[in-house]
Amino acid sequence: MQDILTKAAKIRLVIFDVDGVLTDGSLFYGDDGQEYKAFNSKDGHGMVMLRDCGIRIGIITGRSSEVVRIRMASLGVEQVYQGQKDKLPAYEQMKSDLGLTDEQVAYVGDDVVDLPVMSRVGLSIAVADAHELVCEKADWRTLAGGGKGAAREVCELLMRAQGLYDGQMRHYLS
Repeated sequence: MQDILTKAAKIRLVIFDVDGVLTDGSLFYGDDGQEYKAFNSKDGHGMVMLRDCGIRIGIITGRSSEVVRIRMASLGVEQVYQGQKDKLPAYEQMKSDLGLTDEQVAYVGDDVVDLPVMSRVGLSIAVADAHELVCEKADWRTLAGGGKGAAREVCELLMRAQGLYDGQMRHYLS
């Protein structure tokens, strides 16, 4: 675990996949073709707290969805890349735009399409219910599944590793 905390202490950007990470992977469609997704509010609050600590948050997802744009805007996430079948170019662009190295980036994924980016970053994370190859290749695995608090675990891991957790919790304990 010390190795994970050492890696997590260096992170300045965490990138999340959406389907299967920020959601449970279910896709709901209305009769009109409108797509619906369920996001976990605790995950969202963790992302806001992490952002407030100065750690950037990004999204790279293979699908494109208006609901993702709306949800990320509500959380103040500015680095959002949708429709990325090949996620590496978006990763490289995000890293370049923010002036970061691989070692300063964490990535949270759940399926094999996430592996190319996960193999580059300083800290690769699989959600509990990720594909077995993703779990094998990840540096760390959450206890919660996608859309069930996994993102909150990641945010709290990073805050703890960087000595920021207690300061964030003080807002709620005083």
